[in-house]
Amino acid sequence: MPTDPTDRPAKAARAAKPDPDKAARPERPAKPAKSDRLAKPDRPAKTDRLAKPDRPAKTRHTPSARARNRAATAAAAAATGSAEPQRPATPSTPPTAQPAAQPTAQPTAQLATQRPSRAPNRPSTAQPPSASPAAPAASPAAPATSPAAAATPPADKGVLLGPAEVRDLAELLNLTPTKKLGQNFVIDGNSVRRIVRIAGVQPGETVVEIGPGLGSLTLGLLEIGAEVIAVEIDKRLAEQLPRTVSMLQPDARLTVIRDDALRVYSLPGAPTRLVANLPYNISVPVLLHFLEHFWGILSGVVMVQAEVGHRIAAPPGSKVYGSPSVKAAWYGTWRTAGSVSRQVFWPVPNVDSVLVAFERSNTSLASEELRIATFALVDAAFQQRRKMLRQSLSSVFGDSKTAAEIIQAGGVDPTLRGEQLTVHDFLAIAEEALRED
Repeated sequence: MPTDPTDRPAKAARAAKPDPDKAARPERPAKPAKSDRLAKPDRPAKTDRLAKPDRPAKTRHTPSARARNRAATAAAAAATGSAEPQRPATPSTPPTAQPAAQPTAQPTAQLATQRPSRAPNRPSTAQPPSASPAAPAASPAAPATSPAAAATPPADKGVLLGPAEVRDLAELLNLTPTKKLGQNFVIDGNSVRRIVRIAGVQPGETVVEIGPGLGSLTLGLLEIGAEVIAVEIDKRLAEQLPRTVSMLQPDARLTVIRDDALRVYSLPGAPTRLVANLPYNISVPVLLHFLEHFWGILSGVVMVQAEVGHRIAAPPGSKVYGSPSVKAAWYGTWRTAGSVSRQVFWPVPNVDSVLVAFERSNTSLASEELRIATFALVDAAFQQRRKMLRQSLSSVFGDSKTAAEIIQAGGVDPTLRGEQLTVHDFLAIAEEALRED
């Protein structure tokens, strides 16, 4: 309901007029603040109430703290006139004569001119030199040797390279193993002797070794009494190998040829076995090259990448049977002779290794002309291994129809694939092809 504007001054006056009843009322006392009302009577702080009586602080049982406590106890005992209880004395060990200082191991760099400081793969049996003053002084010309080097190996065993010697020789030559040359050096003497044993090397035989490196396998062959012809492409390794052998096995017979193995067509002497840790990147070409040009090699063992080794020794029809299998079978029979751990190499390779052994056939399959023709058919057949022979060999014979006729005339089914044929099947086709020409 609207109000009259004229009433506003009257209301204001009434509001300003004091109320007598309200003025007579006594004022209430002001309430204390909530914090004051809730405040508890004064009492000691919690930290004061919970404080424990004074007592000495704990000391950690360290040698210095014990020493201080013993000193304080002794001082108190002296003040009261009482003696500090003595701890029972520990019986002292009578002094023993110290052995004379052992001579320091000679640097491996002396392998170039002196006997090495260590005899790897041999348990140490040497006793420390006597401390008696009557012992004769060492001659200045005699090289210092470690106790391990003083151990005399059995008469039928030589001295092989271990992990430390291989690394020291590499450092001496400032050599960093390269993947390009396939340099993975064997550092385990037991593995070396195992390879030599599987190869059947006999004293007095002549063995050719490809890629001897620092000489791990070379020394294993020489300790049997074999003569070794080593082919090494690296100049530093080829120069150091005779020095290493002369220091470790002075009476060994070694010939080093510094050259690319794929360019070697003649060897001094007449090697009858091939034993090698082949560089993995060129293992098959090098192996076939030596079997092609050195017919005096009758058997051997090579260490290669596992995948390559299984392919070389694979029989027809297997998944890994291929061109290397057929070409290797041209020269003889092959078999895998065991696996080799990665840990026996330095540096450790990224692939597994196997030993592959072979025995050359008593008679050659055919002439050199037939070998070349057969290998050409093998290469063509496995370039298109999933195709039938009449298709895969059409590039050799001109067309599939001519290829089928020649294959069938050689007594082979033209619908077969290359992975199903033996080396004799390929040879029969090559003979028929040359007859047609």
